[in-house]
Amino acid sequence: MTDTETGSLVAADGLCSLTATEAARRIAAGEITSEALVGACLERIGKCDGELGAWRFVDPGLALEQARERDAATGPRGPLHGVPVGVKDVLDTFDMPTEYGSALYEGHRPAVDSNCVAALRRAGAVILGKTTTTEFASPVPVGVRNPHGTDRSPGVSSSGSAAAVAAFMAPLANGTQTGGSVILPAAFCGVVGYKASLDGLDRGGIRNLKPHLDTLGYFARSVADIGLVHGAVTGESAAAGDARPRIGLCRTAAWDEAEPPARTVLENAAAALGAAGYDVADIDLPPEFDAIESTFRVISNFEAKQALAEEYRAGMDGMNHWLQEAGRSSWTEGDYDGARAAAAVARTALGRIFETFPVLLTPSTAGEAPADLERISVSSFNRTWTLMHGPAITLPVAAGPAGMPLGVQLVARPGADAALISWSAEIADVLTP
Repeated sequence: MTDTETGSLVAADGLCSLTATEAARRIAAGEITSEALVGACLERIGKCDGELGAWRFVDPGLALEQARERDAATGPRGPLHGVPVGVKDVLDTFDMPTEYGSALYEGHRPAVDSNCVAALRRAGAVILGKTTTTEFASPVPVGVRNPHGTDRSPGVSSSGSAAAVAAFMAPLANGTQTGGSVILPAAFCGVVGYKASLDGLDRGGIRNLKPHLDTLGYFARSVADIGLVHGAVTGESAAAGDARPRIGLCRTAAWDEAEPPARTVLENAAAALGAAGYDVADIDLPPEFDAIESTFRVISNFEAKQALAEEYRAGMDGMNHWLQEAGRSSWTEGDYDGARAAAAVARTALGRIFETFPVLLTPSTAGEAPADLERISVSSFNRTWTLMHGPAITLPVAAGPAGMPLGVQLVARPGADAALISWSAEIADVLTP
């Protein structure tokens, strides 16, 4: 229900309030039908999305048709059988429009799914609809609102997916991250966000891919749900090694940008984990990270220019200012090769830290979601970890002075996705009020 005084759309009951894990279990047990669950989510969308703008395309008839097919099946198709999922509208769907947030692709109908969407279907999920994205997943907002306060930013560019899960319009949604577009929206919207290792989820069939940055991820309302969808699409078990890994408290070079509430939340999280028996110690990033921001900028702009070369030729002048800046950037092949080499050196140095501290605890955002729906959100605490190619998870652990969610981020070495999900579940038990 909408609270007209606070602008909050995060109170819900009934089937739409089920987590993905609860929904999957109850469907498998015959306690509820997929049709009933999908119907409840569609009703919720009808009530809330006019204010939030989280969805770009929803066809109730198509969603219910998928649900009825799941209910009529003689056995479960996979772990997500009958569970509705939102798909970010930069990922192709053969039966729905995919517009990449761009007027250049209005009404575009791909012939086949992106591999990550096909994996969801194989796992039995119902593709509920396409969530709103920014233009070609760039960081310029397009009007999506935060369910915790509709005057507040939900982050970008996976803002539609984050808002859809936070407002109980879907139990799961996927997203992509080039800089901070999974972790930051999840933290701003008070849900769990998981950014995979660079190739931790199948990136095949994604248009305009920036190969050394663009990463897939998921939004959910519990770490268990992240484990469910990760296992469903990869076949990997979320089994960790050490039950309680050593944790490195990493404030990063962007610590000066962290607002007091974000600083307090991180320090409190470290103290709580220490009190719970975790070995937590401060760590500093080595000198190889001193110029990591400029390294990221070169790779991001160069790859964006390459990935969108066809679109730039078709209509750069009509694109947002960030995309135009990237399209007109003058980084050379030599600059790009040098930046990639510098990033590789930083990954090697970080690998040595992970040998001692398998998990790093670091801020998810600079602070609460700002009361600004137009400016680019500060992603200083996300870009480095995207460039390092390892998995990251943000956990909602507190509320700030304005009542908006605050999270902490957990980071691990590339390929340690299943382990990080398992560790995060136990860490969340300590940190979640």
